[in-house]
Amino acid sequence: MPNGLKTALLLGALSGMLLLLGDYLGGQQGLVLAFAFAALMNLGSYWFSDKIVLRMYHAQEVSPSHPLFQMTQRLAQKAGLPMPKVYVIPDSSPNAFATGRNPQHAAVAATEGIMQALAPHELEGVIAHELAHVRHRDILISSVAATIAAAVMMVARMAAGGRDDREGGSNPIALFAMMIFAPMAAMLIQMAISRSREFAADAGAARITGNPHALADALRKIDAIARRVPLDANPATAHMFIVKPFSGQGLMSLFSTHPPTEARVQALLKGAY
Repeated sequence: MPNGLKTALLLGALSGMLLLLGDYLGGQQGLVLAFAFAALMNLGSYWFSDKIVLRMYHAQEVSPSHPLFQMTQRLAQKAGLPMPKVYVIPDSSPNAFATGRNPQHAAVAATEGIMQALAPHELEGVIAHELAHVRHRDILISSVAATIAAAVMMVARMAAGGRDDREGGSNPIALFAMMIFAPMAAMLIQMAISRSREFAADAGAARITGNPHALADALRKIDAIARRVPLDANPATAHMFIVKPFSGQGLMSLFSTHPPTEARVQALLKGAY
């Protein structure tokens, strides 16, 4: 299914869910408020989802003199892509992602940890992977899915809080709400995000750099270090990162949209790029 159609379906699903919740919590008045909130979320998800995700991780834009900017610029030119904005995330866990609504409005973000952990040629493989996501136009659907899933979980907490206020404050109600809505948010992401896109971006990175071994080595390093130093990531955004940023237990494990790292490495080493 084209990413544009997936985006429209996701926004429609969010709107319907918010309207149902509004009617359940506040009747006609709640329905009107939910409609207004859904309209704002649809607008915000399409136009501002990239900024929302970048702010979520306190990402700071870097100047053209920064080594990461210069590396990204070289690779974008090789890939025939417009120059994206480049951000650094102040976190010691190694990871990276791309966001934006199209190649003309794209951004690439990498953690401080990944720049310290990887050799320059390995980091090039990672940035090329993110640029491949930009070229394949994965970034809009990824950003919108993250924003929507986060909104679903936020509404679930609000709903649970509202019920708690009326019924004397019962933590089991909040837990029950999250047991229902967290899998629902995860399902929305999994409907929109194909695991095969990571293999496609890995292959695209190998073609851009001409060195599949660099990305293969980077993936192994990132996976090993991230297990020891996990990123404090919002589960709703986990699919955006090059490697799953946390171990993920219980309900949060539902948000896993990454194929096994070793499978990706083997596909890189066996591919003819």
